[in-house]
Amino acid sequence: MFREELLERNYECPRLFLSIDMFDSEEETESSLISFFKMNNVNWAAPFKCRLRGSHLGRILPFCCVLFVFTCMLRIKFMSLRPGKKELGCSSQPRCQPTRFVNGHAETEDRLQYTFRGNGTSGSLRSCCASGKHHSFLHGGFGFSGLSVPVVTLLTGWSTDTAASALTLLDCPDLDHRETIGFVSVLLNNTQLTAQETTSVTDLCLSWDLPVPTSTNHDWLFQELLSHAVLHRVRQPIKQIRKGLKETGIWPLVSNRPDVHPILFPREKNDELNSQTVIQNIHWPQPKSDSDEDDAVPLEKVSLVTGFLRQFIEEASPKVQRDLLKFWVGWELLTTNLEVEVVTSTYPVALTCFLKLKLPSHYQTYEKFHQDLMMALSSISSGFGLV
Repeated sequence: MFREELLERNYECPRLFLSIDMFDSEEETESSLISFFKMNNVNWAAPFKCRLRGSHLGRILPFCCVLFVFTCMLRIKFMSLRPGKKELGCSSQPRCQPTRFVNGHAETEDRLQYTFRGNGTSGSLRSCCASGKHHSFLHGGFGFSGLSVPVVTLLTGWSTDTAASALTLLDCPDLDHRETIGFVSVLLNNTQLTAQETTSVTDLCLSWDLPVPTSTNHDWLFQELLSHAVLHRVRQPIKQIRKGLKETGIWPLVSNRPDVHPILFPREKNDELNSQTVIQNIHWPQPKSDSDEDDAVPLEKVSLVTGFLRQFIEEASPKVQRDLLKFWVGWELLTTNLEVEVVTSTYPVALTCFLKLKLPSHYQTYEKFHQDLMMALSSISSGFGLV
């Protein structure tokens, strides 16, 4: 409701407009996104339209804007925005090395944190990513998942002490630092460290201007090392993210309503897919006994093809399931009311703007169906559901 009211209040403001060519190279698309989100003094709550040049739609549709912000979130979170010299002043190479907006490890889901590497990852890129993330949410996108509870606590305006009180060793994304800090936790159990472990702890403490372990400071030192590893190193990025929250107009909601934090920053585990949840959210074709259309697909073919789709989902790996959703709706998170239609055509096509997957009726074997659908999924990075 807050989001709808904010957009309504800014309905008469000059509209934001972005045009993306579906046949641009990956670098050209990323450059367009960076340039758009780097704009200064922008009212991000203003009406937003995105034109997909080269699209089979041939016109602007509101749902295409939703698809666009979904795509921005994917690029920000899971792949790398790769700014070139023009965007961020890189001088030594034509393109800067890929830079993930968040960095973490697969075994630490919901414990990612903002980290940036190299000179190319300036505050300009941080602001760009922050604007894209919050603009996405404001215009119908999903929240930004994968952040640990302490980082969200600090991000949403609480003190460092409050955020630190929720820290655990698994919140440390650097595996080497995590292992070394873990040695200090061993000392809490009055267990002796080896000479090599003691050296690792001592070196880390001195590098962060902290005292070395003594017989009386184990508990305090463990908390200080953990807080430094997780929270103190993200203060500047956190400021950029807060700035983005304020520029998009949703800071009052974030700072005054802790109950919306799970919506803005959902837990990664809540995004996990499995075949049954995907199947349960599909609106399967229903037989129409009164249909007199000459080109209607026979019920037997509809049942056969939809059965192939069900088998495909049941046998697919989590990665393939995510790719299927990205092909289907433009985003890898599960969406309710997924539509399936069996039609007379050559290849699978997704109308992402309408959450609809169109499957050809000519398939006789699952092997051919699987082959064509996997080919279709390979187009998700550039084809917006087209093969």
